[in-house]
Amino acid sequence: MSFVKSRPDAPAGLFEVEAAGLRWLAVPGGVPVAQPLDVSPDQLTTTKLDTCPPTEAAAEEFGRRLAVTHDAGARHFGVPPDGWDGDGYIGTLPLPRAVEPVESWGEFYANLRLRPYLRAAHDQGIRLDGFDRVCKRLESGAYDDPSEGPSRIHGDLWSGNVLWTPNGVHLIDPAAHGGHRETDLAMLALFGLPRLERVLRAYDEAHPLPDGWRDRIGLHQLHPLLVHVVLFGGSYATQAVELARRY
Repeated sequence: MSFVKSRPDAPAGLFEVEAAGLRWLAVPGGVPVAQPLDVSPDQLTTTKLDTCPPTEAAAEEFGRRLAVTHDAGARHFGVPPDGWDGDGYIGTLPLPRAVEPVESWGEFYANLRLRPYLRAAHDQGIRLDGFDRVCKRLESGAYDDPSEGPSRIHGDLWSGNVLWTPNGVHLIDPAAHGGHRETDLAMLALFGLPRLERVLRAYDEAHPLPDGWRDRIGLHQLHPLLVHVVLFGGSYATQAVELARRY
């Protein structure tokens, strides 16, 4: 059985980079993904996944496997998935890639994950105070961990892209790139994932997380909130500004 996503007016490369992301995330021992079967400029065919209620056992396995996926690594922050050499997408918005390797996660996050969407929001007449300060702190290295290299992340890991199946969790609709493992964990928390604490405990057992990672959840949520500001308007702006004040 297969599942077909189609969009006649799809932005150039939308489905091709998604397929590349699914293949890149399919690492041995990692979280299974919807397998891409066929791709064209206006549609993507994947394996069809039946869903079932989430269980504690599936949550624990998901946490362990997600750590394995992340540990597969990436060449540098902002690198696109293998087989793709352009920008990606998050939703239908462009997701900038790093043309050249950047020196730190903070530099990458400030310049390729926050500032592009701040500019897009500004062009829509939406004011977002406090973000310039956050970007400068990121660029200064305030949130960098030299021991934490680029991870292989899903990039849009909200609960709707986590499918609970009879064979365990599978992932769909990635915005895959080289990023920070805490970004995926923060996305799981942004809109709520069933049995999230069990997932996080299992993840931490498989790959111990550094001190203070929970305090940085909001920092990693700033990017998806800005994406929502640009896509859906200023209703998310207040939430984004309030969160930015913490950092």
